[in-house]
Amino acid sequence: MSTALLDKIEKTQAQLERQGLLRRRHAISASLPDEPNIELPDQLSFRLKGKHYLNFSSNDYLGLSRSKALIDAMCHASKQYGVGSGSSPLVTGYSQAHLALEQRLCKITGHEAALLFCSGFSANMALMKTLFDSSDTVMADKLMHASVIDGLRDCQVQLKRFLHNDVASAQRIMNKQVPTALITESIFSMDGDIAPLLSLSRLCKQNNVSMIVDDAHGFGVQTPPLVDAKIADIQVVTFGKALGCQGAAILASQQVVDFLVSNAREYIYSTAISPVNACVALAAVDLIDTDLSLVHRLIDNISYFRQQCEHAGIKLSDSSTAIQPLVLGDIDTTLLVADRLKELGLWVGAIRPPTVPKGSARLRMTITAMHTRDDIDRLVDGLSTTLA
Repeated sequence: MSTALLDKIEKTQAQLERQGLLRRRHAISASLPDEPNIELPDQLSFRLKGKHYLNFSSNDYLGLSRSKALIDAMCHASKQYGVGSGSSPLVTGYSQAHLALEQRLCKITGHEAALLFCSGFSANMALMKTLFDSSDTVMADKLMHASVIDGLRDCQVQLKRFLHNDVASAQRIMNKQVPTALITESIFSMDGDIAPLLSLSRLCKQNNVSMIVDDAHGFGVQTPPLVDAKIADIQVVTFGKALGCQGAAILASQQVVDFLVSNAREYIYSTAISPVNACVALAAVDLIDTDLSLVHRLIDNISYFRQQCEHAGIKLSDSSTAIQPLVLGDIDTTLLVADRLKELGLWVGAIRPPTVPKGSARLRMTITAMHTRDDIDRLVDGLSTTLA
């Protein structure tokens, strides 16, 4: 059956494929050992169509997604709460498990209150669309995540975008028109670089401007933390990166959170994140707050990877974080290199527009605390071979 809608879809998909921009899913297979724990190196491998790959594209920076502590927390919580929340938070979906996680997040960041969401994307969308409207002017870093930009466009704010991580650019815009808020990320997801948070915070305080920080890729992997209530008026953290599980939270003043509870449609009309997920996230927060060994191991692995790449003549972007981009520019070249790495059993993300600006297609490699030096050497050898 052919309809106008299906014809439109077919033409669009064909065009994306010609441009090398068509996206597809891959159902991978992975198995846990009988007694899983965070020390096992094989949790970085997976199978796809019978072939084994070493994963260098995961955001599970500390390897907690298969931590025995988190698995135990999930099993215990499911027996106590069941596996779902059953309704929206404002009906009966808000439990003591949710409250405990919110309070713990506030304790370690210094914020007064927190609000849980099922994903970082939904948290950012809710925040933008609820706080702002067409009467507001909002400043945002040029490379802000799509969830923030989409939310700001939906609420029709006057959006001013300052040059990436450029305080002087932000200052120039603010001198012309003081905005309602300034928004940045802590660690940028595609470049792996860190925002000048202290300088931006000072700028905002001098002009009585609220500062919002999307801390998705920074929370839990930096010591000391990049962001807290002293720096950001509002902080968004996600649980699917360093915490190894699922969900997100908006951290802010009690006044802001109360306003969101009453007005954020994504919160009011969505089934709450399950109590089980809240308990797992709480276990992850407790772990990273009391044991820095995984963070230190991650930092060591990042340093080792960059050193080995330098010795091999591989020019990486300037990033000291787990996100290590290798900008190749051309889409076809990027896809070709990624495919050749896959032939070597190395799974690396090939990032293309519109996720990144045109002309900056790249390999996005993520280093984790679970990678061994042998794993990293294998990646560097693979890059040297495929780039030759």
